[in-house]
Amino acid sequence: MSIGSVRNTRPALVVGAALLATVLSGCASRAPTLERPAAPVAATFAVETAAAPNAVAASAIEWQKFFVDVRLKRLIALALENNRDLRIAVLNIEQARAQFDIRRADQWPTVNAGVALARQPPTASTLASVYSAGVLVTSYELDLFGRVRSLADSALAQYLASEEARKAVQISLVATVANAYLSLQGDEELLRVTKQTLDTREASYHLIKLRFDNGASSQIDLRQAESLMESARAALIIARRQRSLDENALVLLIGQPLPLDLPEGLAITAPDKLPELPVGLPSDVLVRRPDVRQAEQQLIAANANIGAARAAFFPRITLTGSLGSASTELDGLFQSGLNAWTFMPQLLQPIFDAGRNDANLKLSEVNRNIAVAQYERTIQSAFREVADALAGRATLGEQLRTQQALVRVEQDRYRLADLRYRNGASSYIDVLDAQRALFTAQLTELQTQIQYTQNLVTLYRVLGGGWTDSSR
Repeated sequence: MSIGSVRNTRPALVVGAALLATVLSGCASRAPTLERPAAPVAATFAVETAAAPNAVAASAIEWQKFFVDVRLKRLIALALENNRDLRIAVLNIEQARAQFDIRRADQWPTVNAGVALARQPPTASTLASVYSAGVLVTSYELDLFGRVRSLADSALAQYLASEEARKAVQISLVATVANAYLSLQGDEELLRVTKQTLDTREASYHLIKLRFDNGASSQIDLRQAESLMESARAALIIARRQRSLDENALVLLIGQPLPLDLPEGLAITAPDKLPELPVGLPSDVLVRRPDVRQAEQQLIAANANIGAARAAFFPRITLTGSLGSASTELDGLFQSGLNAWTFMPQLLQPIFDAGRNDANLKLSEVNRNIAVAQYERTIQSAFREVADALAGRATLGEQLRTQQALVRVEQDRYRLADLRYRNGASSYIDVLDAQRALFTAQLTELQTQIQYTQNLVTLYRVLGGGWTDSSR
């Protein structure tokens, strides 16, 4: 249906615009009411989570304040600047924002300026030309049943989900860089301990060889001393290789080779200066985690898509119109008194689509159910991560203290065994056994130290720490 005129119709356009605004204000989404499922986890954590009264939540502690090692701070800053995973997450935000802007723009008419020439035969033997120029609105949909609005709501939720995804990527990146750095620091300490052990065993070997050359020691003592020396040398080679591997992993995370001007860092065995982290109830913890908020926004988006699928069953009204001037002569196109307008509304009611709309509605409902399951799974995974980190905090500290005590005992045992051997009160086998036990205890202590410190970083991550707006 179309209407045309060559007279001034500004009052009619004003009335039409007012009517259009009234109609649009009555549009309502047909998405179902969103009911977030109850968190499928326990109401409390199994491990006691009492903290100091004035302790600050991990999500409120910026990583620059949580970590005290200046070398680590520099590495984290480089990772936030160069890491490709984080860069992809930022680009995903821009992509989602552009998609949201597109959907939001669909709620408004698109106005274009245009010039057109139409030729038609007024008689069988002649052609008439009509020139026109003006502004045009093409195929604008009156969103009476909320289809366009639901699509815009879905796009907005996806955009917000991408924001939360970016936060989750940054939090994970900060913790991953910290743990990789701690592994590298552990490698440095392992090299030191292994080199020290090798030096001790080489000295013992040379002493036994000297005694053997003078008939004071047996060949079995010599071979046992040589075996220990070579095993320490092999352990040193393995430690050097592991250090190279961990350094390569850190280089990948920061997105560039390690700078030569990095400041001195703290040793892995330095006293812990990380702040105490309160935990609280699972309901409070999960709200702070961006991955849970991301899953929630994805659930909102899936729910909004149901509204768009439902609206597809109702009539769709589109408007096409133009306002300008028309003339049979090009040079008279912009003369006064030649105003023209067209108005062509169109209503489409689905009658037969071979079940397409039914299938789209079913698909949107299934996607919503998938989003619910993913939301619940995210909560369960978050709960387990926090519970695991709390279990580590409750036991690793005590384990480290016990292991440190064992190292002191083994050091004293080795000293006494060596003293007894040098004074002829015991065999060299006692010395060799004490050396093995001491080295094993030192390695276990170092591994526990790394696990203890990394667990503190992990607890910081799983509680939502590591995100700062200033890092944009």
